[in-house]
Amino acid sequence: MPPAHAPSSPGSSDSGAPHGASAAPAGSSNDTIDSLDGRLIRLLAEEPRIGVLECSRRLQVARGTVQARLDRLQAKGVIGGFGPEVDPAAIGYPVTAFATLEISQGQGADVRAHLASVPEVLELHTITGIGDMLVRIVARSNADLQRVIDRVLGFDGIVRSSTAIVLENPVPYRILPLVDQAAAE
Repeated sequence: MPPAHAPSSPGSSDSGAPHGASAAPAGSSNDTIDSLDGRLIRLLAEEPRIGVLECSRRLQVARGTVQARLDRLQAKGVIGGFGPEVDPAAIGYPVTAFATLEISQGQGADVRAHLASVPEVLELHTITGIGDMLVRIVARSNADLQRVIDRVLGFDGIVRSSTAIVLENPVPYRILPLVDQAAAE
């Protein structure tokens, strides 16, 4: 699950800062990150509410450097938000499942719109292979999962589905190992 971020703007020294991201080095036109970007991202991931001024102090770089890098990371779409991370289980949705959907030709946009209207649909990916879409859904219980699946499948554009219930999540969504690798390259 992609992480969310602490709400606030990175533009002020009192603000929180994004959690988990990467970007291109200053002056670079490619999508790689450098060591400073990696250290900044790690710091923000570990302390998402830290301000720009405190980031600059800990990284031993100018406040303007931190702000410029944050702005660039945002502009490139590397940092996608500043909202809080929310655990579905903590708000009453402890059951997670993945559904592979096969859809009717030409129905992709309509199916996407339908799935976007279901609050329990957390993610939707179009995929290759046996199915056309992979959907991550949550439910309040296994019995409630049936209700969610019925709602997801209650659309004529979906031809067939297969659902797998998540038993455990030993490696939750993470980005820092990838950031560390990209920053070292």
